[in-house]
Amino acid sequence: MLSPDHQCLSRIRDYCTVIANSLSSVDNSFDLFSNNIDIQQSIAFSILQIGELVSRLSAEFRNSTADQISWPKIRGMRNIVAHNYGSIQLDTLWNTAMKDIPALKEFCQSQLEP
Repeated sequence: MLSPDHQCLSRIRDYCTVIANSLSSVDNSFDLFSNNIDIQQSIAFSILQIGELVSRLSAEFRNSTADQISWPKIRGMRNIVAHNYGSIQLDTLWNTAMKDIPALKEFCQSQLEP
């Protein structure tokens, strides 16, 4: 059985995969993304869920990996999505999905490997 931190990391990785699949469905094209509200909402929801899961990681784990992942920035993005969705800049959502999420997924995968 996985530790609580590893359970959270596994779920975060799964949401990262959802985001990657959503981006693939618009051929990783900002133009297609910007015209597809369903994909925008799928990515925003996944980012929100990732932020929620980050808050469930133990403080010890977050502190010990803070040099690798900026946990407060992930929570901050969650707050933007949760409280300002109508005013989120699409380029911010896009950049997060394209740049930050793959790195987060790679980190989670490395932590979950035996």
